[in-house]
Amino acid sequence: MTCARKHVLVTGASSGIGRAAALRLAAAGRHVYAGVRSDGDAADLAGAAGNGLVTPVPLDVTNPDQIGAATAAIAGHVADNGLDGLVNNAGVGLAAPLELLPPDTFRRHLEINVIGQLLVTQAVLPLLRQARGRIVMVGSIGVRFAPPFAGPLDASKAALTAMGDALRQELAPWGIRVVLVEPASVNSAAADKVARQAADALAQWPAAGRALYQDSFERMLAVMRRREAAGSSPDVVAATIDRALFAARPKGSYLTGRFARRMALISRLPTPALDAVRRAIFRLPAPGSLT
Repeated sequence: MTCARKHVLVTGASSGIGRAAALRLAAAGRHVYAGVRSDGDAADLAGAAGNGLVTPVPLDVTNPDQIGAATAAIAGHVADNGLDGLVNNAGVGLAAPLELLPPDTFRRHLEINVIGQLLVTQAVLPLLRQARGRIVMVGSIGVRFAPPFAGPLDASKAALTAMGDALRQELAPWGIRVVLVEPASVNSAAADKVARQAADALAQWPAAGRALYQDSFERMLAVMRRREAAGSSPDVVAATIDRALFAARPKGSYLTGRFARRMALISRLPTPALDAVRRAIFRLPAPGSLT
C-alpha cells in the first residue's frame, strides 16, 4: 500500500451536510468513502467531486450487511495504513408532539440516529486504531436549546452526544480523538423535508390530537423554515468538520452555523427565562392558557 492520502468515511453523504463534507474533504486531497443510499446519489456525488477522490459506498447505517461490505472495501484499499477519520453524520429529522408520537416511529428514529452510528463506529474502529484516526459526531445545537416539538430529534442527538463523550474517554488510550460538531441553522433541504414529513404526520393525527397541538405545531414549523432559509450554507459546517478531523489540537466540540453561538448563550439562561424566550420565538401559548 503506497497511497499517502488521508482516508475518511462520511456517512449520510447523499445530501446536505454530509455531501458538502465529502466534497470539501475530497477537494483538499483526501480520499473520501461516502455513504449513500442509491445509485443515483452515488453517480451524482462522484461526478460533483470530479477528481476521483470520492468513492461512494452503499451504506444504510441500519443494515449490518452494508456496513460490513463498506468496511471491507475500505480495509482492502487502506491496508495497514488504516482509516484517518469517521464522520458520523447519517440521520433523519423528526418533529412532532411527543404525546402523539407513535412508539414505532420513535424507535426507528433512534435506530438510525443512534444505534446506526454505533454500528458503523464499531465496524471501523480497528481501522481507526491502525491510523490513530479521529471520529466526528455531527450533533445539533438543539441538544442545548431544545425547542418545542423537536423532542424526537433532540433526544436522539443527545444520545449521540453522550455516546461521543463516552467514546472520547474510552478510545483516548489508543490516540483516537472524538469531536462533537453542533450545527445550528443550516440552509439545506433538511428543513423542507422535515416540514413535509411533519405535514404528512399531521394529517394522520386523530382529530383530538390535532385540536390540541395543530396551531402551535404549525407556528413552530413556520419559524423553523424561516430560520433555516436564513441559515448558513452546508459548506460552513463542512469546513468545521474538516477542522475537527485534521486540526493538530482539536477542541472537544465546535459550534457551527448561523445563530449557533447565540443559541448556545441563550441556553444558559435559568429554565423559566429560557422557556419564556422559546415561547416568544415559536409563538407558543402561555402556561395555563389552554386549561
